[in-house]
Amino acid sequence: MIRNGHGEAGGAERPGPGGRRAVRVWCDGCYDMVHYGHSNQLRQARAMGDHLIVGVHTDEEIAKHKGPPVFTQEERYKMVQAIKWVDEVVPAAPYVTTLETLDKYSCDFCVHGNDITLTVDGRDTYEEVKQAGRYRECKRTQGVSTTDLVGRMLLVTKAHHSSQEMSSEYREYADSFGKCPGGRNPWTGVSQFLQTSQKIIQFASGKEPQPGETVIYVAGAFDLFHIGHVDFLEKVHGLAERPYIIAGLHFDQEVNHYKGKNYPIMNLHERTLSVLACRYVSEVVIGAPYSVTAELLDHFKEPKRRGIFSQIDSGNDLTTDLIVQRIIKNRLEYEARNQKKEAKELAFLEAMRQQEVRPERESDFDF
Repeated sequence: MIRNGHGEAGGAERPGPGGRRAVRVWCDGCYDMVHYGHSNQLRQARAMGDHLIVGVHTDEEIAKHKGPPVFTQEERYKMVQAIKWVDEVVPAAPYVTTLETLDKYSCDFCVHGNDITLTVDGRDTYEEVKQAGRYRECKRTQGVSTTDLVGRMLLVTKAHHSSQEMSSEYREYADSFGKCPGGRNPWTGVSQFLQTSQKIIQFASGKEPQPGETVIYVAGAFDLFHIGHVDFLEKVHGLAERPYIIAGLHFDQEVNHYKGKNYPIMNLHERTLSVLACRYVSEVVIGAPYSVTAELLDHFKEPKRRGIFSQIDSGNDLTTDLIVQRIIKNRLEYEARNQKKEAKELAFLEAMRQQEVRPERESDFDF
């Protein structure tokens, strides 16, 4: 078990308000290609209690029930650990959530989004805890999915950039990516993300730099926010005893200018939420200039002396380019995975519909 502490690394579990026993919440999942949709689910789950424990499945379990993951289990463990609403991470969590698991970690209930997760044989992975009344649901974040992100990489379009209209070509591809012959279910499809000020407020800490804190400014694209970014920000966080890290995010057009192709894969609004969800970041500059100017430093009350720039080696070779290469290399496997997943979900929906219809038919013969 990896312990984090809410809001900052290394914190201990605290009692609930008024000294009552802390409400312990369980979440679990694959958390493959972690994005702000995952973070938003964990934010909502954390708000339902006082201590959030997140179980992450192994590569073997995911391959068995869904298909091959994009990231390794070690990468996925660390990505979840870096989300600021997570207090503990449980590696190698079972794919099916049971009462035994909740009791083992002293959790009151588990939380999942309002979509469905099925085993390889089409069973609801939360069936047991639902029947026991120890299941809660949170809203799924519209406009983001691993399916959509993979589609952007494969299609090489700029339609997802904040200044671009979604082309008919992209809409057609997004609608058909990994689609099984049986049709479309309400959970696997791609929808368009709409940023709101409320969403930013929910993700932001809202805290100003305090006396004695060291303000550190970093900047970049932070595209497809991944383990390389996390390792870098963790090292930056360790540069000071009380760091206040401000991350500057470049405009989509700026990133595309120096990266080319269809980068960034995530637009500025999506990258903002991804970075804000990281426990090492205190504030984000949305649309930061590529060059760090004196005016920018003055705005954050940084010393005017020169020689304050440091280059930090994250110690991790993973880049956004390498992630895209992983996807392209295994394109057919990921498309097959999506088709398999959707076929199971459609079969489950049909079975549920049949169960609802059967009592109605039987009631026709009641006298």
